[in-house]
Amino acid sequence: MTPDLSYRSALAELTWPAFPAPGAASKLALLFQIERNQWHTPQQIETAQFEQVRKLLAFAAGTVPHYRQMLGGHFPVADINPQSWRDIPVLTRRALHALPAAIRSEQIPNGHGKNFPVSTSGSTGMVVELLGTELTTVFWQVFCLRDHLWHRRDLRQALCTIRYHRDPAAKGLAGVPAAGWGPATDDVAVTGASFNYHITLPVDHIVERLRAHRPGYLLSHPSVILGLARHCLAHAIRLPELKEVRTIGETPDDSLRDLCREAWGVPVVDMYTCQEAGYLALQCPDYPHFHVQSENVLLEVVDDAGQPCGPGEVGRVLITSLNNFATPLIRYELGDYAEVGAPCPCGRGLPVLKRIMGRYRNLLTLPDGTRRWPRLGYETSLQSIAPIELMQMIQTGLHEIKVRLVMARPLSDTEQQRLTTFIRDNLGHPFRLHFEYTDTIRNPANGKLEQFISLIEPQGRPG
Repeated sequence: MTPDLSYRSALAELTWPAFPAPGAASKLALLFQIERNQWHTPQQIETAQFEQVRKLLAFAAGTVPHYRQMLGGHFPVADINPQSWRDIPVLTRRALHALPAAIRSEQIPNGHGKNFPVSTSGSTGMVVELLGTELTTVFWQVFCLRDHLWHRRDLRQALCTIRYHRDPAAKGLAGVPAAGWGPATDDVAVTGASFNYHITLPVDHIVERLRAHRPGYLLSHPSVILGLARHCLAHAIRLPELKEVRTIGETPDDSLRDLCREAWGVPVVDMYTCQEAGYLALQCPDYPHFHVQSENVLLEVVDDAGQPCGPGEVGRVLITSLNNFATPLIRYELGDYAEVGAPCPCGRGLPVLKRIMGRYRNLLTLPDGTRRWPRLGYETSLQSIAPIELMQMIQTGLHEIKVRLVMARPLSDTEQQRLTTFIRDNLGHPFRLHFEYTDTIRNPANGKLEQFISLIEPQGRPG
């Protein structure tokens, strides 16, 4: 790991070298393997991936109703290769949403541990439900450890997170403190404390908490970091202990990286994850682009015709989870867009993504000047209100929100009233809502879907 890492020992009598607990030992063993794998050639990595893909396909064809019907007798599963692979139909989000049981295995391998439900936020009006296993959890944690390893983090420092938390206590001003950084690290290493806050808390309050906790690392959405950095610059607030900003969920641009350098003198390190499959790509420790986590997923970027994109081309992201045998996701379309990158000069053979076009939410401005980050879809699926495919909000004034809806029919009066209440409750103000129906809300230039856009010029930095 890092030179400063203090490994956690399961034996009080033996601390150097530390004797890891069984779960920690398994994670460290996997980490050792993938850290060797990353230096293989792209061809070697692809060959290893397809060995695993053939095992996954054979299992899915035998135990998963959807794939039994789709693959059985139609595809030479045992002989699948990168060319014939592209003949397998794409699994859409709509199909996974409509037929979750048909894509679950009838016989999950015993060695993969207990299974549990996993669901996406439903922020676009469509909740996706699947099953995870203890094995998928282990892999999730291993790639988290790789992220720490690549960026040489000192885990003994404090960590502060601002994100959506299901724990109601996190929505209070005090947040939720924890003794360690979380399950990925707590059994492996001695870590500092973490302090966790809800994404809707006011900017000025969070900044005061950062000054009190003095974290070495800060993790949140880029839109949250933007508001914090602007507030700190406007009020000449420094965070001298901060070593790095980590971003999730949205795509940070160069201006945010520059702003964090200006405000705090620290770099921004991004990651690309999804609820369905965990870590998809990590930022290279030497360059600002991303390396696909090929030991976790087979990730494709394809054009509108389904053909692979080359370096510099933007396309749709398809993923195949290589370790989820409870709900196998094979060529699953996330709904994201990404730009393919050229091979990395760092020498890693892992594929490169130059940019991720994720969904980007801007700051909501309340009439009193308070800035918050709106978040819809976690507590309640929009489809529980009406058959809404996609929703986008555009703040056009301090009291005005345009609500753009993609759906097969207009809202009924009752549905519009319920949706109005839902939006106002989540935004924390009785905005005047103007409903508009459209065929698409994706940006035609880059395929990006922004759930919330503010047309109000942000205040904060002087000049």
